[in-house]
Amino acid sequence: MSIITLFGFIAFITTLIGLFPQIVKAVHTRSTKDLSLLMLMNYLICSLAWVIYGIYTRENYVILSNVLGLMSNVVLIILKYHYDKVN
Repeated sequence: MSIITLFGFIAFITTLIGLFPQIVKAVHTRSTKDLSLLMLMNYLICSLAWVIYGIYTRENYVILSNVLGLMSNVVLIILKYHYDKVN
């Protein structure tokens, strides 16, 4: 395994698990008041840009990790909308 592949794998794993603790906390506390919608939108745009880049360059690590990041981010945005509306 080359060093570049290793860094790609590290980026894949950290992107994959990056938002998971926040999702768990939001569901557990039923609150997203401490989450910035601007940050979530920024992360959404960033992940989308990386997916487009990954498709263009045919980099599977980039595509897969950022599609999963996009999905996690969408879950957080939905939770934020729901919990902010309820609370």
